[in-house]
Amino acid sequence: MKEFVEYIAKMLVDQPDSVTIEEETSDDKIILKLKVAQPDIGKVIGKKGRTAFALRTLVAAVGKKTGKKVRLEILD
Repeated sequence: MKEFVEYIAKMLVDQPDSVTIEEETSDDKIILKLKVAQPDIGKVIGKKGRTAFALRTLVAAVGKKTGKKVRLEILD
């Protein structure tokens, strides 16, 4: 899951080396914290949050297949 989000985020941004993802796991929940360079935050969020919404939808769909709830947080 972490690698999937990292791959997509690196394709969206101008500085792919600055993409980091922290993963917190509990019983049936996974929280992914995505951090990118300051100039690239807009590219990850997108206009009106559409890109972020699409990323969260993809992550939720993949998580549902594994039987876990997955949440994606984009950090400043």
